Amino acid sequence: MKVCALALGLALVLTVCVARSPFQAVLQHSRIRGRTHGPNVCAMQQIRGTSKKYFTNCKQWYHRKICGKPTVITYECCPGYEKIPGEKGCPAALPLVNIYSTLGVVGASTTQMYSDRAQLRDEIEGPGSFTFFAPSNKAWESLPTEILDALVSNVNIELLNALHYHMVNRRLTSEELKHGSTFSSMYQDAPVHIHHYSNGIVTVNCARLVKPDQHATNGIVHVVDRVITAISNNMQSIIDIDEDLETLRTAFAAAGLTTMLESEGHYTVFAPTNDAFEKIPRETLNRILGDPIALKDLLNYHILKNMHCAESIVSGTPMETLQGTMLEVGCDGDDMTLNGKAIITKTDQLATNGVIHYIGELLIPDSAKTLLELAESSSVSTATRMFVEAGLTPHLTGSEALTMLAPLNDAFKGSMTMTPSMRKLMSNHILKEQLSSKSLYHGQELETLGGLKLRVFVYRKNLCIENACIAAHDKVGRYATMFTVDKVLTPPMGNIMDVLKADDRFITLVNAIQTAGMTELLNQQKVFTFFAPTDDAFNAMPQDERNRLMRDPQQLSGVLKYHLGESMLVSGGVSSHTRFQTLEGEKLELGLRNYTVYVNKIPVAEADLMATNGIIHAVNSIIRPLPPKVDREQSDGPAAPLRAIAASRGDSRGFRNDDLFHKVLNSHSSKMISRRQ
Repeated sequence: MKVCALALGLALVLTVCVARSPFQAVLQHSRIRGRTHGPNVCAMQQIRGTSKKYFTNCKQWYHRKICGKPTVITYECCPGYEKIPGEKGCPAALPLVNIYSTLGVVGASTTQMYSDRAQLRDEIEGPGSFTFFAPSNKAWESLPTEILDALVSNVNIELLNALHYHMVNRRLTSEELKHGSTFSSMYQDAPVHIHHYSNGIVTVNCARLVKPDQHATNGIVHVVDRVITAISNNMQSIIDIDEDLETLRTAFAAAGLTTMLESEGHYTVFAPTNDAFEKIPRETLNRILGDPIALKDLLNYHILKNMHCAESIVSGTPMETLQGTMLEVGCDGDDMTLNGKAIITKTDQLATNGVIHYIGELLIPDSAKTLLELAESSSVSTATRMFVEAGLTPHLTGSEALTMLAPLNDAFKGSMTMTPSMRKLMSNHILKEQLSSKSLYHGQELETLGGLKLRVFVYRKNLCIENACIAAHDKVGRYATMFTVDKVLTPPMGNIMDVLKADDRFITLVNAIQTAGMTELLNQQKVFTFFAPTDDAFNAMPQDERNRLMRDPQQLSGVLKYHLGESMLVSGGVSSHTRFQTLEGEKLELGLRNYTVYVNKIPVAEADLMATNGIIHAVNSIIRPLPPKVDREQSDGPAAPLRAIAASRGDSRGFRNDDLFHKVLNSHSSKMISRRQ
């Protein structure tokens, strides 16, 4: 089985390497998938419940979906081959006959019939070398009755002209139908427009080739899925004459984009109808229409750099707009979608320089939005409500250069009621300048509307502002930027000693700091990270051990300095196997599991108590050194050796009998004696 899979994979790789076009690559893939059914058999994917079939590529083969709809695999003769009764597969090449006869055997018998009516038969039976883009029988059936009646009412002129427009006076294989190329038709040399997409789809005037490369003695037939019509207008001309696009026409003129829509190119325009503009709040629409920069961004967001007919889309694909950001262009069954929504009301209005798809909703890019609009379109609804309730709407809707720090919804705990302190806190989530996260640097200070200075910390895998780390890409609005952050800010409200004294969990620790003579150290304007033992941590020790420790300033200093380091490490900066240098000289092993920070396998009870000269992480156990050669895979979680678990619960026999910790303390004592000498 493995050998077969390897052989198939190798064949696919070789096929792609020698394939001469995207269509040829897809055709070869279909051949390989169908060869178990005999020679010259192609695997086709048919959308369940419809007659639509596609040569299959790798992605479609494994997903078994096209435009989000399930497919069934069918097997049929590859182009140019036919079955022989009693033999496997399609061993016989189709006999070459003229184009007229070929039409009758490739599913284009209606085109053959109309060729008779239009007196075209002699031409396509006779000498020459033609390419005929022949509408399938279903294509004629789907043509509106009034159009079909107009064509056949004067067969000598209109129908003949229409059929000649489907013909080129030379032989063109699918290989020669290059993306963006045009060929002169046999109707007044009017051009037909070819697009050959990377997924193997080939279109002519946005009609998909469903049976390409049907060779004939006097040319070649490509069966297409619709009747095509001549194109004479550019995109601006189409917009000018369509009353449903009156508002869009005015907007394009105001933004100075008319010239571009008249020039040569291969654009795709998603054209909002008048109704689409009417759905936008009048205040928002007037603001954008009155702002040339925002208006140009808005309109360019509706224009793709390349031309994409509806039939070229078989799955969701990000595509770049002239505005510079991406649109997810996809499909759901027969509906073309934008950013996952079926808002396209009419497709494939073809122009000489591109294609227009009509849409029923206006697409507003971030670059045309205010801060409030950015927040309302993101997953920060709680923060948005809190900003509004805090009376900050004028800042969120104005033209100030600002940056909003918007916490995710789950960052808010409990009931959020607006109090004076909460109002102040929300104002400290807005910075006084428009920033890019890519330009932030370690140690940078940022001023808030509330008057505080916030610090920036850069880690290997995170970028944090105080305790809050950036959780999503920047959203850049018209004047301001939004950073989505993972936590509600806790701005520093004093130095480390101030924070410890204000928290009744650290009464014993404050006394220990004073006994050890470290008060002055922790009042200094340096930067510290303190894994601060709570009263519970001290109470977990045997009483006689705790009493001896608290009476020995030198030993107590060593223990505390083993919990303290001269660097700033917020919880967002911790990853697996982070090592942290302590003032005592040894290193702590930090890790993260289930959103909890562990230090030497001890879980941090509460992280990120911010101070002006550092940060405090509360721990409910005294931190002990890890055994030598510790399994580092366990250093960041609860699956720890029994000895460490006992230590975290206060079940050990005390530091005296812990050789490793004694070693740390003895090392510290030796250093102190050496300094005194």
